[in-house]
Amino acid sequence: MTHSERIVILDFGSQYTQIIARKVREAGVYAEIHPYNISKEAFEALAPKGLILSGGPSSVYADGAPIPSFDVFSLNIPVLGICYGLQLIAHQLGGQVDKAARREFGRAMLTIDDRSDLFFGMRAATQVWMSHGDHLTAIPPGFEHLAHTENADICAIRDPQRRIYGVQFHPEVAHTSEGRVLLKNFVLTICGCSPTWNATSFIDAAIADIRATVGSGGVICALSGGVDSTVVAVLLHKAIGDQVHCIHVDSGLMRKGESTQIEELFRKHFSMSIDVVDASELFLSRLDGVSDPEKKRKIIGGAFIEVFDAEAKKFSDAQFLAQGTLYPDVIESLSVKGPSATIKTHHNVGGLPDTMKLSLIEPFRELFKDEVRAVGRELGIPDWFVERHPFPGPGLAIRIPGPISAEKLNILRDADEIYLDEIRAAGLYNSIWQAFAVLLPVQSVGVMGDERTYEYVCALRAVTSTDGMTADWYHMPYEVQARISNRIINEVRGINRVVYDISSKPPATIEWE
Repeated sequence: MTHSERIVILDFGSQYTQIIARKVREAGVYAEIHPYNISKEAFEALAPKGLILSGGPSSVYADGAPIPSFDVFSLNIPVLGICYGLQLIAHQLGGQVDKAARREFGRAMLTIDDRSDLFFGMRAATQVWMSHGDHLTAIPPGFEHLAHTENADICAIRDPQRRIYGVQFHPEVAHTSEGRVLLKNFVLTICGCSPTWNATSFIDAAIADIRATVGSGGVICALSGGVDSTVVAVLLHKAIGDQVHCIHVDSGLMRKGESTQIEELFRKHFSMSIDVVDASELFLSRLDGVSDPEKKRKIIGGAFIEVFDAEAKKFSDAQFLAQGTLYPDVIESLSVKGPSATIKTHHNVGGLPDTMKLSLIEPFRELFKDEVRAVGRELGIPDWFVERHPFPGPGLAIRIPGPISAEKLNILRDADEIYLDEIRAAGLYNSIWQAFAVLLPVQSVGVMGDERTYEYVCALRAVTSTDGMTADWYHMPYEVQARISNRIINEVRGINRVVYDISSKPPATIEWE
């Protein structure tokens, strides 16, 4: 998709790089991430109005430290270096970087010595988030000192002539209280961007892009039942009408009553046709006896492609397959944007097999979850659906560690339904990014009606997040936990113990597999 204005972020391996992109977009400017070693030709083809250098775990003076493949400071566009990015500026332009006597990790009070341009509108003393072991001991020629902390004399610098800025802290994270102000100052004032990136502008550009790509061809839209694929389907229908053919595959791994709910939403609310394919026997037979989570994902992804390939043959005009792939899916599956580690494979990322003669369309490949929700609202999708928690493509298969069976799936479906019902009844659903039950491959002894039981353990997971890249466990009120546990143990035959997961991402992931 083409963008009239953009900010490019070069990724040096920070876990916060994706948050930088989100925060810039929240300021109304499109931002995208590229690897630190992007070629000069590819970079110039993007024609960015500004450049942000991310943080990273390396030391600039270490062997093999990530260094851009060309001089990024001679492009005549504003540059903002964050943490490692600041140190790279100093290292390459004649300053001095050394190991700090005291490393800084966590909150710190920043004293701003110059509150013009980059720090305009910010308090003279403001809380920031530090995460560094190196620091500047000398600024490069032509630079000015802008801010300091008690532990570091040089925390922000500026070259006013070349419009190069650097900060030692992370303005993108929530713990930096006025970080949004700083980033907005950079992209809107210093880079001169217009705040025109929003759901409406995205929809207009996406519709034009879809029409140009598809022409008169037909599009098979894979409806998983989640928010992402649903919004994709509605967007496609707005763009090309009946050229889109929606197919929902009931893999047998769906939540309770989900396939029926999806069918009703499309037929009644949007007057769109949808083919529902019951492929549960195929999926469960392929997964029989499989425990390894990566094998599960690959089996499920392969089965989905196989079913869609067969269904696509029923539509003579089918030339494309649409999916609701998101930016975080791409980042977690393929380390193409920078040196970040691959966490796990997403079944809908990475292209199609050669045997499938459909081209892939992924309108949301550049979007974060909150942006997709905004697009959904703009397209008229009801709030009760747009606000649904994320549901993974592999479905309940990755919420049953170990081998999967029809019996386990039914037990988990019942427990999950009770869990979601109770958090909705308590008015907590929209305060939680994602909540779900997990059926553990562990059985424990219990007592019910004076009889000994030996049944499964159900783990409850609930997290808060903004984009799924990082997450904190949700502090569920004890009385709500008690009601959920009581109902699951009493109403779901096969579970006699309920536990609550209090781990954050990182180090854990949101899903258990």
